[in-house]
Amino acid sequence: MNPTVITYAIYVCLALPLTIWVARTLHRNGRIFLVDCFHGNEELADSVNHLLVVGFYLINIGFVSLYLRIAQEVVAVRGVFEAVSAKVGVVMLVLGAMHFFNLFVFTRLRRRAELERRGPPVLPQGKTGTGFAPNA
Repeated sequence: MNPTVITYAIYVCLALPLTIWVARTLHRNGRIFLVDCFHGNEELADSVNHLLVVGFYLINIGFVSLYLRIAQEVVAVRGVFEAVSAKVGVVMLVLGAMHFFNLFVFTRLRRRAELERRGPPVLPQGKTGTGFAPNA
């Protein structure tokens, strides 16, 4: 087997399990935020969580597949290590970016849910210490 094919095999064997691990971690830990965002509606939170994971898989496995190709022929063992480390490094950066994007989305959803729970702000009643009474 030539070194380029070995590089492809190692890359796929590292990138796919890494993607699966990140997706499972997001799924398991993101559920708590989603349940809170959807006011305790666990069924809706689980459904959205599952859909987010499916989208995560589609984007990241698609990226891993598209990024498989190597521009130059890999020549020796050193080239295998260099190519695999560069490719896996980029995949990890993309996974990290997707992770932070998911955190951003979860945080916004949670913040919106908190605001909805609180309701509109209540104006002060009576004197405020400035001599102004809004209801007087």
